[in-house]
Amino acid sequence: MSFIPLSDPDISLLELDFVAATLKSPRLSQGPMVESFEAAFAAYVGRRHAVAVQSGTMGLFLGLKASAIGAGDEVIASPYSWHQIAHAVSHCGASPVFSDIDYWAGTLDPAKVEARITSSTRAILVGNTNGHPAPWDAFRELANRRGLLLIEDSTEAIASTYKGIPVGRFGDFSVFDFSQPSPLVCGEGGMVVTDDAELAGRIRQIRNRRMDERFSVVVGGNLPWQGGMSDLSASLGLAQIERMDEILERRKIVEEYYYDHVRAFEGIKDPYVAEDVSEVHWFLYLVHLGTRFSKSSRDAIVNDLHTEEIEAAAYCQPMHVQPFYQGLGYRKGNFFVTEKVADRVVALPFHGHLSEDQVGFIVKTAKDASLNVGAGSAIY
Repeated sequence: MSFIPLSDPDISLLELDFVAATLKSPRLSQGPMVESFEAAFAAYVGRRHAVAVQSGTMGLFLGLKASAIGAGDEVIASPYSWHQIAHAVSHCGASPVFSDIDYWAGTLDPAKVEARITSSTRAILVGNTNGHPAPWDAFRELANRRGLLLIEDSTEAIASTYKGIPVGRFGDFSVFDFSQPSPLVCGEGGMVVTDDAELAGRIRQIRNRRMDERFSVVVGGNLPWQGGMSDLSASLGLAQIERMDEILERRKIVEEYYYDHVRAFEGIKDPYVAEDVSEVHWFLYLVHLGTRFSKSSRDAIVNDLHTEEIEAAAYCQPMHVQPFYQGLGYRKGNFFVTEKVADRVVALPFHGHLSEDQVGFIVKTAKDASLNVGAGSAIY
């Protein structure tokens, strides 16, 4: 079989038409297409305001800045994710305080988070990891009781639902990302959504200066970050929002292919879905290897997949073991559950263009590779 990529954007003639129309227009930088995309995305998620940005990381950075979070403040976050949005905490001068995850869902554990709260804590950054919603009722109660800002990282979870409510509605503000392997791909880009008009306004002021504000004395007192989105990226996003149901349906078909073939993979179980979670749209298809597998044997499986022209990856490189955060005092061994899970997870190709034969080949190759390094029982 030919090379099978980890992700492959779902692009149709509609996206090509939207991009072509923008290319023929007098505006390629941020303009009317961005405004249309913001309105469409806010309506899709069910929030009052949406602010288009360069990336999910930039979105969180601007949201933190607009919330006056910076030096001397602490933000509790997860060390476990693919999109490491929490880098923005350090970029804005605040201190990231990592907390361990739930063994099953991969999301932050509310009880463990509460134990990390100090007098310097200003916010909790909670991610819907790999598309699986966090326990939002517990986090909202915790944030309200302790007087903290609750930030939702939905960069991996567009369209998933918790108790029937779409992700993106649970944080004081929520962040999305539109780079691969997201179902909605703009090349690069992101969105901040909120119901707080004042917060949305502050984010826009910090994001960039509009053309009609170039000579404003008032705006001149603010130094924007030029963190906006182009009309070209927005045209892609606007077309994909119109096709979102179709894109997600194709991915669900591929998900079913995986479920059918993974059942024959001894020691591996279907992905866990919590009781309060009503719908999960997976960001990547993750295989959790047994506890007798080591990090090195997981890496050997990834290499075997690469040999067969299958793009696979480790999910993930935990943030607390990366050199930058070790410079802040974190060390391997700080978060047992995160390390146990992260050392044994393989991300397999997942997108709407995969055929059942390709999925069967991917799973068979992963199974054969696992036999080469030793069998193990499932982490579940």
